[in-house]
Amino acid sequence: MKSKLSTLALALAALAVSSTVAAKTLVYCSEGSPENFNPQLYTSGTSVDASAVPVYNRLVDFKVGTTQLVPSLAERWEVSEDGKTYTFHLRKGVKFQSNKYFTPTRDFNADDVIFSFMRQKDPNNPYHKVSGGTYSNFESLEFGTLITGIDKVDDYTVRFNLAHPEAPFVADLGWYFASILSAEYADAMLKAGTPERVDMQPIGTGPFKLAQYQKDSRILYTAFAQYWGGKAKLDRLVFSITPDASVRFAKLEKNECQVLPFPNPADLPRMKANPDINLMSKAGLNTGFLAFNTQKAPLDNVKVRQALALAINKPAIIDAVFQGTGTAAKNILPPGVWSADSELKDYDYDPAKAKALLKEAGFANGMTIDLWAMPVQRPYNPNAKRMAEMIQADWANVGVKAKIVTFEWGEYLNRVKSGEHQAALMGWTTATGDPDNFFGPLFTCTSANGGSNSAKWCYKPFDKIIAEAKTITDQDKRTALYKEAQQMMHDQMPAVMIAHSTIFEPVRKNVSGYEIDPFGKHIFYQVDVK
Repeated sequence: MKSKLSTLALALAALAVSSTVAAKTLVYCSEGSPENFNPQLYTSGTSVDASAVPVYNRLVDFKVGTTQLVPSLAERWEVSEDGKTYTFHLRKGVKFQSNKYFTPTRDFNADDVIFSFMRQKDPNNPYHKVSGGTYSNFESLEFGTLITGIDKVDDYTVRFNLAHPEAPFVADLGWYFASILSAEYADAMLKAGTPERVDMQPIGTGPFKLAQYQKDSRILYTAFAQYWGGKAKLDRLVFSITPDASVRFAKLEKNECQVLPFPNPADLPRMKANPDINLMSKAGLNTGFLAFNTQKAPLDNVKVRQALALAINKPAIIDAVFQGTGTAAKNILPPGVWSADSELKDYDYDPAKAKALLKEAGFANGMTIDLWAMPVQRPYNPNAKRMAEMIQADWANVGVKAKIVTFEWGEYLNRVKSGEHQAALMGWTTATGDPDNFFGPLFTCTSANGGSNSAKWCYKPFDKIIAEAKTITDQDKRTALYKEAQQMMHDQMPAVMIAHSTIFEPVRKNVSGYEIDPFGKHIFYQVDVK
């Protein structure tokens, strides 16, 4: 009997091993740990990649690798003649994932859409304050006042009522914060007294479900077999959390991971020469910039901001930091975004003029300033520490002493959000391709108050232009207003625009179907591996 049982155990073990070997696994060398798994609450690309992309869907999305809007959880929609009512017809038969705490009893429906938006909009919603309760993107778009109500017409029809017409509204619903969560899961966790579980152990309708997370080590996802779009080709997706770009590359060379983001520009020639690696590239819809906290002296003085901009040798930074992978920026809008003003004249590198302006501003004897540099590579900044050192040297030439400061990425973002910085290296990759997605979240008065406005800049004439442009559907008229806004930013200098970078992503040649996303996400649903 014993030998029969041993034989059976061995056979089962062998079966388990062979099924594990047969499972298609892709390892992605991620650059950091997510802040949590709810993209309503956090805006960093690291958190978006770990939550919005694999686990969740939105009403609309973008065709992989493009800026083309396509239906997702909403199969179609209609807009009223006055532009103030949007009716979405929801996809039927969409399943939610499950975990050890919750098994759904119903398919996705209108209740989930309403919960996902009302959590962010309604201060009295029981989930509004859960997990810190800050909804930067929702608030920066002023969705709280824009959306006057959401009606459940029936289980599969939802109507959004707006205070006024909003040209980018549907595109904004493809943004990560508009991911759809399970209302049933939220109710169950509220009853269990563990509402935060919704944000840390997510359940969505997306192609992969979260199986395991070890902070600063790895995230394991498994394919969701009942995904409405059909099961992913991969069985397992692993995020191997590897903050150092050179270590990521070493892992890629050894086939310990198959895709990596944010390579060191200096490593690109070696990647190109490796026969096992396909070095992919695409112009990124991104901008790296240096934000001045305009609410803190001496950066509340426009002459000081202009002087500091004139003192930065931008071409030298582009050469040294981007090494041919970036172009100098003069606008917040990259050249690939419509309405970017190619005629605008950038500030020249002019230390003498910078000194004269500092003298006019009352700083003939110089000043001291904290210069913050992010600790991770981003699509818009491959080496913030090196960039900060170069700016520090440039400012020293005009009598400005800069002290370089950094923190862990999540803490860095939180401290910038609360306005602790004086000057901070930041950046942005558009989530929608609409120009408003740069101006609204980054530089309006609303977004200065706890949103993504790292310059804390609130300038009423600028706000007026941005608000007006959103209500117009005529693209020529919107373009004229956005060009006016770009000139205003140039004159007021809330931030020095530094670079637009090309996105490079090395991928092992046994990977097929991978596309670089212009919005900076990393999407694996359509990917296969040999």
